[in-house]
Amino acid sequence: MQYYGNVFRPPSEARSLIIQATVGCSHNKCTFCYMYREDQFRIRKLEDIKKDLVEMSSYSDYFKRIFLADGDALVLKTEDLIEILKTIKELYPNVERVSSYATAQDINRKSLEELKALRENGLEMLYIGFETGDPDLLVKINKNITYEEYVTAMDKAKKAGFKTSVTIIAGLGGVEGMKKNAIGTAKLVSETKPDFLGYLTMRIYKNTPLYEDYQAGRFNMPDAAQILEEMKIFLENVDSEGTVFRSNHASNYLLLAGTLNEDREDLIEAIDKTLKKKSFRPDVLRGF
Repeated sequence: MQYYGNVFRPPSEARSLIIQATVGCSHNKCTFCYMYREDQFRIRKLEDIKKDLVEMSSYSDYFKRIFLADGDALVLKTEDLIEILKTIKELYPNVERVSSYATAQDINRKSLEELKALRENGLEMLYIGFETGDPDLLVKINKNITYEEYVTAMDKAKKAGFKTSVTIIAGLGGVEGMKKNAIGTAKLVSETKPDFLGYLTMRIYKNTPLYEDYQAGRFNMPDAAQILEEMKIFLENVDSEGTVFRSNHASNYLLLAGTLNEDREDLIEAIDKTLKKKSFRPDVLRGF
Protein backbone atom coordinates (compact mmCIF):
# COMPACT_ATOMS: atom_id res chain seq x y z
CA MET A 1 0.00 0.00 0.00
CA GLN A 2 1.56 3.27 -1.14
CA TYR A 3 0.91 6.84 -0.03
CA TYR A 4 2.78 9.84 -1.36
CA GLY A 5 3.07 13.33 0.12
CA ASN A 6 0.29 14.76 2.26
CA VAL A 7 -3.00 12.85 2.20
CA PHE A 8 -6.23 14.61 3.23
CA ARG A 9 -9.83 13.48 3.52
CA PRO A 10 -13.18 14.99 4.62
CA PRO A 11 -14.23 14.48 8.29
CA SER A 12 -16.99 12.08 7.22
CA GLU A 13 -14.41 9.77 5.59
CA ALA A 14 -12.53 9.13 8.85
CA ARG A 15 -13.07 5.37 8.70
CA SER A 16 -12.85 4.98 4.95
CA LEU A 17 -10.19 3.16 3.01
CA ILE A 18 -8.27 5.96 1.31
CA ILE A 19 -6.89 5.17 -2.13
CA GLN A 20 -4.65 7.72 -3.83
CA ALA A 21 -5.70 8.13 -7.44
CA THR A 22 -3.69 11.32 -7.84
CA VAL A 23 -0.88 12.85 -5.83
CA GLY A 24 -1.59 16.45 -4.89
CA CYS A 25 -3.92 18.91 -6.62
CA SER A 26 -3.86 19.80 -10.32
CA HIS A 27 -4.50 23.50 -9.60
CA ASN A 28 -2.64 23.98 -6.32
CA LYS A 29 -2.57 27.79 -6.64
CA CYS A 30 -5.30 28.96 -4.27
CA THR A 31 -3.77 31.69 -2.12
CA PHE A 32 -5.16 30.36 1.18
CA CYS A 33 -4.56 26.61 0.74
CA TYR A 34 -1.58 24.87 2.33
CA MET A 35 -2.62 21.28 1.69
CA TYR A 36 -0.55 20.20 -1.30
CA ARG A 37 2.08 22.95 -1.55
CA GLU A 38 4.99 20.52 -1.32
CA ASP A 39 3.49 17.86 -3.58
CA GLN A 40 4.21 17.67 -7.30
CA PHE A 41 0.91 16.84 -8.95
CA ARG A 42 0.70 13.59 -10.86
CA ILE A 43 -1.84 10.96 -11.81
CA ARG A 44 -0.88 7.56 -10.48
CA LYS A 45 -0.60 4.63 -12.85
CA LEU A 46 -3.79 2.63 -13.10
CA GLU A 47 -1.96 -0.62 -12.33
CA ASP A 48 -0.54 0.87 -9.12
CA ILE A 49 -3.98 2.00 -7.95
CA LYS A 50 -5.41 -1.45 -8.64
CA LYS A 51 -2.45 -3.03 -6.87
CA ASP A 52 -3.32 -1.07 -3.70
CA LEU A 53 -6.94 -2.20 -3.95
CA VAL A 54 -5.87 -5.82 -4.30
CA GLU A 55 -3.45 -5.54 -1.38
CA MET A 56 -6.12 -4.18 0.97
CA SER A 57 -8.87 -6.51 -0.21
CA SER A 58 -8.07 -9.02 2.55
CA TYR A 59 -9.62 -6.42 4.87
CA SER A 60 -12.65 -5.88 2.64
CA ASP A 61 -15.11 -6.81 5.40
CA TYR A 62 -13.77 -3.97 7.54
CA PHE A 63 -14.27 -1.12 5.07
CA LYS A 64 -17.78 0.15 4.33
CA ARG A 65 -16.58 3.22 2.46
CA ILE A 66 -13.76 4.00 0.05
CA PHE A 67 -12.46 7.51 -0.62
CA LEU A 68 -10.48 8.31 -3.76
CA ALA A 69 -7.80 10.92 -3.01
CA ASP A 70 -6.03 13.37 -3.49
CA GLY A 71 -7.25 16.85 -4.34
CA ASP A 72 -9.23 15.99 -7.46
CA ALA A 73 -9.45 12.32 -8.38
CA LEU A 74 -12.10 13.19 -10.96
CA VAL A 75 -9.32 14.57 -13.17
CA LEU A 76 -8.58 10.97 -14.23
CA LYS A 77 -9.79 9.73 -17.59
CA THR A 78 -13.34 8.46 -17.30
CA GLU A 79 -12.41 4.98 -18.56
CA ASP A 80 -9.69 4.68 -15.91
CA LEU A 81 -12.05 5.75 -13.15
CA ILE A 82 -14.60 3.22 -14.33
CA GLU A 83 -11.92 0.51 -14.24
CA ILE A 84 -11.09 1.50 -10.65
CA LEU A 85 -14.77 1.45 -9.68
CA LYS A 86 -15.26 -1.99 -11.24
CA THR A 87 -12.24 -3.28 -9.32
CA ILE A 88 -13.73 -1.92 -6.10
CA LYS A 89 -17.05 -3.59 -6.82
CA GLU A 90 -15.33 -6.91 -7.48
CA LEU A 91 -12.96 -6.88 -4.49
CA TYR A 92 -15.09 -5.01 -1.92
CA PRO A 93 -18.65 -6.38 -2.19
CA ASN A 94 -19.63 -4.89 1.18
CA VAL A 95 -18.65 -1.30 0.38
CA GLU A 96 -21.64 0.99 0.78
CA ARG A 97 -20.19 4.17 -0.70
CA VAL A 98 -17.35 5.35 -2.92
CA SER A 99 -16.61 9.07 -2.98
CA SER A 100 -13.93 11.54 -4.02
CA TYR A 101 -12.91 15.17 -4.05
CA ALA A 102 -13.86 16.87 -7.32
CA THR A 103 -13.17 20.35 -8.57
CA ALA A 104 -15.92 22.09 -10.48
CA GLN A 105 -13.47 22.29 -13.38
CA ASP A 106 -13.19 18.48 -13.40
CA ILE A 107 -16.96 18.12 -13.45
CA ASN A 108 -17.39 20.64 -16.24
CA ARG A 109 -14.69 18.98 -18.37
CA LYS A 110 -16.63 15.72 -18.42
CA SER A 111 -19.80 15.20 -20.41
CA LEU A 112 -23.06 14.42 -18.68
CA GLU A 113 -22.88 10.92 -20.18
CA GLU A 114 -19.43 10.37 -18.65
CA LEU A 115 -20.63 11.54 -15.25
CA LYS A 116 -23.66 9.26 -15.44
CA ALA A 117 -21.37 6.33 -16.30
CA LEU A 118 -19.25 7.04 -13.23
CA ARG A 119 -22.35 7.20 -11.07
CA GLU A 120 -23.74 3.98 -12.52
CA ASN A 121 -20.44 2.22 -11.76
CA GLY A 122 -20.52 3.14 -8.07
CA LEU A 123 -19.10 6.62 -7.52
CA GLU A 124 -21.78 8.08 -5.26
CA MET A 125 -20.63 11.33 -3.64
CA LEU A 126 -18.49 14.27 -4.78
CA TYR A 127 -16.85 16.67 -2.32
CA ILE A 128 -16.59 20.12 -3.90
CA GLY A 129 -14.80 23.12 -2.43
CA PHE A 130 -16.87 26.25 -3.08
CA GLU A 131 -14.94 28.24 -0.45
CA THR A 132 -16.91 31.38 -1.38
CA GLY A 133 -19.69 32.60 -3.64
CA ASP A 134 -18.33 36.14 -3.86
CA PRO A 135 -17.20 36.51 -7.52
CA ASP A 136 -14.55 39.11 -6.66
CA LEU A 137 -13.14 36.98 -3.86
CA LEU A 138 -12.94 33.94 -6.15
CA VAL A 139 -10.59 35.96 -8.35
CA LYS A 140 -8.63 37.31 -5.39
CA ILE A 141 -7.91 33.87 -3.93
CA ASN A 142 -6.94 32.54 -7.37
CA LYS A 143 -9.59 29.84 -7.35
CA ASN A 144 -9.55 29.76 -11.18
CA ILE A 145 -13.31 29.39 -11.46
CA THR A 146 -16.35 31.63 -11.69
CA TYR A 147 -19.64 31.69 -9.83
CA GLU A 148 -21.43 30.62 -13.01
CA GLU A 149 -19.10 27.65 -13.53
CA TYR A 150 -19.92 26.41 -10.02
CA VAL A 151 -23.61 26.56 -10.85
CA THR A 152 -23.05 24.62 -14.09
CA ALA A 153 -20.96 21.97 -12.34
CA MET A 154 -23.49 21.43 -9.58
CA ASP A 155 -26.31 21.15 -12.09
CA LYS A 156 -24.39 18.50 -14.05
CA ALA A 157 -23.49 16.57 -10.91
CA LYS A 158 -27.12 16.48 -9.80
CA LYS A 159 -28.39 15.46 -13.22
CA ALA A 160 -25.86 12.62 -13.19
CA GLY A 161 -27.27 11.44 -9.85
CA PHE A 162 -24.41 12.33 -7.52
CA LYS A 163 -24.77 13.38 -3.93
CA THR A 164 -22.81 16.60 -3.39
CA SER A 165 -20.98 17.79 -0.30
CA VAL A 166 -19.75 21.38 -0.42
CA THR A 167 -17.33 23.33 1.79
CA ILE A 168 -17.37 27.07 2.42
CA ILE A 169 -15.00 29.19 4.53
CA ALA A 170 -15.88 31.92 7.04
CA GLY A 171 -13.27 34.66 7.23
CA LEU A 172 -11.86 34.06 3.76
CA GLY A 173 -12.51 37.66 2.74
CA GLY A 174 -10.89 39.11 5.86
CA VAL A 175 -12.58 41.64 8.13
CA GLU A 176 -13.40 43.98 5.25
CA GLY A 177 -15.04 41.26 3.15
CA MET A 178 -17.05 39.47 5.83
CA LYS A 179 -20.54 40.55 4.75
CA LYS A 180 -19.81 40.24 1.04
CA ASN A 181 -18.40 36.73 1.53
CA ALA A 182 -21.38 35.64 3.64
CA ILE A 183 -24.07 36.99 1.31
CA GLY A 184 -22.35 35.88 -1.92
CA THR A 185 -21.83 32.39 -0.52
CA ALA A 186 -25.42 32.20 0.71
CA LYS A 187 -26.56 33.09 -2.81
CA LEU A 188 -24.41 30.37 -4.39
CA VAL A 189 -25.55 27.71 -1.91
CA SER A 190 -29.18 28.78 -2.38
CA GLU A 191 -28.87 28.44 -6.15
CA THR A 192 -27.09 25.06 -6.13
CA LYS A 193 -28.66 23.41 -3.03
CA PRO A 194 -26.02 20.79 -2.16
CA ASP A 195 -26.97 17.70 -0.17
CA PHE A 196 -24.37 18.47 2.50
CA LEU A 197 -22.67 21.71 3.50
CA GLY A 198 -19.56 21.99 5.65
CA TYR A 199 -18.68 25.40 7.10
CA LEU A 200 -14.97 25.88 7.84
CA THR A 201 -13.14 28.78 9.48
CA MET A 202 -10.23 30.52 7.78
CA ARG A 203 -6.80 29.71 9.14
CA ILE A 204 -3.53 31.19 7.91
CA TYR A 205 -0.57 28.94 7.11
CA LYS A 206 3.01 30.03 6.60
CA ASN A 207 3.51 28.30 3.25
CA THR A 208 0.72 30.24 1.52
CA PRO A 209 0.55 33.58 -0.36
CA LEU A 210 -2.19 34.65 2.06
CA TYR A 211 0.31 34.46 4.91
CA GLU A 212 2.48 37.01 3.10
CA ASP A 213 -0.53 39.31 2.78
CA TYR A 214 -1.27 38.82 6.48
CA GLN A 215 2.31 39.64 7.47
CA ALA A 216 2.29 42.75 5.27
CA GLY A 217 -1.01 43.98 6.72
CA ARG A 218 -2.94 43.44 3.50
CA PHE A 219 -5.20 40.80 5.10
CA ASN A 220 -6.99 41.40 8.41
CA MET A 221 -8.06 38.13 10.00
CA PRO A 222 -11.47 38.25 11.73
CA ASP A 223 -11.54 37.23 15.39
CA ALA A 224 -13.80 34.54 16.84
CA ALA A 225 -16.76 36.86 17.37
CA GLN A 226 -16.50 38.28 13.85
CA ILE A 227 -16.33 34.77 12.37
CA LEU A 228 -19.57 33.83 14.11
CA GLU A 229 -21.19 37.07 13.02
CA GLU A 230 -20.29 36.19 9.44
CA MET A 231 -21.77 32.70 9.84
CA LYS A 232 -24.92 34.30 11.21
CA ILE A 233 -25.24 36.57 8.16
CA PHE A 234 -24.85 33.52 5.94
CA LEU A 235 -27.59 31.63 7.78
CA GLU A 236 -29.92 34.63 7.65
CA ASN A 237 -29.57 34.79 3.86
CA VAL A 238 -29.31 31.18 2.72
CA ASP A 239 -32.29 29.30 1.26
CA SER A 240 -31.35 25.66 0.68
CA GLU A 241 -34.16 23.47 1.94
CA GLY A 242 -33.00 19.98 2.93
CA THR A 243 -29.27 20.68 2.93
CA VAL A 244 -27.52 19.02 5.89
CA PHE A 245 -25.46 21.72 7.61
CA ARG A 246 -22.33 21.09 9.71
CA SER A 247 -19.58 23.20 11.24
CA ASN A 248 -17.75 20.23 12.77
CA HIS A 249 -14.37 20.88 11.18
CA ALA A 250 -11.35 21.23 13.46
CA SER A 251 -11.02 24.89 12.47
CA ASN A 252 -14.39 26.03 13.83
CA TYR A 253 -15.04 28.14 16.96
CA LEU A 254 -18.50 26.61 17.37
CA LEU A 255 -19.73 23.15 16.43
CA LEU A 256 -23.15 23.32 14.78
CA ALA A 257 -25.37 20.66 13.24
CA GLY A 258 -28.76 20.92 11.63
CA THR A 259 -30.74 20.82 8.41
CA LEU A 260 -31.57 23.87 6.33
CA ASN A 261 -33.92 25.62 6.33
CA GLU A 262 -35.88 24.04 9.18
CA ASP A 263 -33.13 24.42 11.79
CA ARG A 264 -32.05 27.91 10.75
CA GLU A 265 -33.43 29.68 13.83
CA ASP A 266 -31.91 27.12 16.21
CA LEU A 267 -28.53 27.50 14.53
CA ILE A 268 -28.69 31.29 14.75
CA GLU A 269 -29.78 31.07 18.38
CA ALA A 270 -26.76 28.88 19.16
CA ILE A 271 -24.50 31.50 17.58
CA ASP A 272 -26.16 34.32 19.56
CA LYS A 273 -25.73 32.42 22.84
CA THR A 274 -22.08 31.75 22.10
CA LEU A 275 -21.47 35.40 21.20
CA LYS A 276 -23.17 36.55 24.39
CA LYS A 277 -21.18 34.19 26.62
CA LYS A 278 -17.99 34.45 24.52
CA SER A 279 -17.73 30.69 24.96
CA PHE A 280 -15.72 30.07 21.81
CA ARG A 281 -14.02 26.75 21.19
CA PRO A 282 -10.45 27.22 22.50
CA ASP A 283 -7.53 27.27 20.08
CA VAL A 284 -6.02 24.19 21.70
CA LEU A 285 -9.01 22.20 20.37
CA ARG A 286 -8.83 23.80 16.94
CA GLY A 287 -5.50 22.33 15.91
CA PHE A 288 -5.24 20.02 12.93
